[in-house]
Amino acid sequence: MKPETSEFAAPSDAAKRRAVRPVVCYPPETLTPPDLKGLARLRQSAKKTGEVTVAPRDGACIDVPAGCFFRIVSVEGAQVGDLNIWNSADLTERFYSGKTRALHGTHLSTGDRMWSSFPTLRPMATITADTLDWYGFDAFGGSVHDVIGTRCDPYTGQLLSGTSYHHCCHSNLTRALADHCDLTLSEAEAHVHDVLNVFMCTGFTRDTGQYFMKASPVRPGDYLEFFAEIDLTVGLSACPGGDCSQEHSSDATTCYPLLIEVFDPGKGARAAHSPPAPSSYDRSHGASRRFARVLV
Repeated sequence: MKPETSEFAAPSDAAKRRAVRPVVCYPPETLTPPDLKGLARLRQSAKKTGEVTVAPRDGACIDVPAGCFFRIVSVEGAQVGDLNIWNSADLTERFYSGKTRALHGTHLSTGDRMWSSFPTLRPMATITADTLDWYGFDAFGGSVHDVIGTRCDPYTGQLLSGTSYHHCCHSNLTRALADHCDLTLSEAEAHVHDVLNVFMCTGFTRDTGQYFMKASPVRPGDYLEFFAEIDLTVGLSACPGGDCSQEHSSDATTCYPLLIEVFDPGKGARAAHSPPAPSSYDRSHGASRRFARVLV
């Protein structure tokens, strides 16, 4: 919590300092935008080839080949989900929520991309459709599909309340990945990462800057759809917070399942898709310059 008052008086030029205009840290104008019209045409020919239902307070994984689409659907009631994605061939390449936030903002929607971790830093998936596009930002500064929250986890619960809760999103994703990839829980947990909070409505309080959540506007039939840029393993937890209107990790909150569907535009279309190349940075990190200094 931030202190209500400060012991230090404001300087005479305080207003001038506050009035300095902000500069966007990572302007995305040089990024190649996705071809949303082309993807929409491709989506029209795609046929459903798989699905998995994520039970309330549980997690599940499904594989999505590059060039296919996957959709996360609200099927019974207002429910949020915590999304992880990995490169199917190399789980160490995974979604990087912090860099995605820096490039696209605190909340994602149609046309935004989910970027991978270093050293690859490339688009893993592109959001192609969002039935909650209409929500925008509300009067509280809240919006949906955030990349600012981490994921509910047993470690923070243990820290704050001294209790162990095993069906939070971190644990749900750990169990799901372990089952899907035949890993031990400890092996799987090392790959679970910060999430895209699908359907969750969040923001920061104006007075204290604290992360808040409020009842999700999602309703049965709403969905968020993605195009898989590379071969993906998709993991989703149906958060024990339900619609996150009251509690974050609880067996008392009403929760509902979520559905992941996979749509394939066909072998030819998949073959024509070129997965994004990994980052072209040479990974030298200035080591040659440092070595030269040592020699001198």
